[in-house]
Amino acid sequence: QVQLVESGGGLVQAGGSLRLSCAGPGNIFSIKTMGWYRQAPGKQRDLVATITSGSSTNYADSVKGRFTISRDNAKNTVLLQMNSLKPEDTAVYYCIAVIYGVNYWGKGTLVTVSS
Repeated sequence: QVQLVESGGGLVQAGGSLRLSCAGPGNIFSIKTMGWYRQAPGKQRDLVATITSGSSTNYADSVKGRFTISRDNAKNTVLLQMNSLKPEDTAVYYCIAVIYGVNYWGKGTLVTVSS
């Protein structure tokens, strides 16, 4: 089975930084697309950023210039460096991995940004 293990969430003040990590299964040679979505209370789950095995990235407009997504293909991990955090970034962040055309989700890690 596919399990995605997320870490790095927490509480920070506005303007601070956090680094999220997601570890995918180690027995898969290559995961084409990995990334992060987030869901704030009362809102739908929206894309934050994705990255392909070829390092092509896609960011939501709201995080461009502040967040950076990267990955380690050998380890099937994806990182999200979040800088200049704003209270509006508060959400549960979910790791996603697309494996053979199927979306797999992590359990989520909570990011809270205080003003």
